[in-house]
Amino acid sequence: MDVANLIDMANRIGDFFESMPDRDEAIDSIADHIRRFWEPRMRRAILATLHAKPEGAELELHEMVREALIRHLADLTPKEAAPA
Repeated sequence: MDVANLIDMANRIGDFFESMPDRDEAIDSIADHIRRFWEPRMRRAILATLHAKPEGAELELHEMVREALIRHLADLTPKEAAPA
């Protein structure tokens, strides 16, 4: 998974919602967008960037994106699939 691309995508989402007048609503909207439109592998990969800078990743997470990921960590963490 190209983590640099995920960070870029997340930052563009952050840029879009940053213009909202209510910061808390913007942060909630960022998390909701990622939860609804990103597949589980993408969410796992972006959440992994919270604690470690990925090798080769030149980009930093947008401040509001980082806050959204931390604030909504439980909702954004994909549920494990039940054994078949």
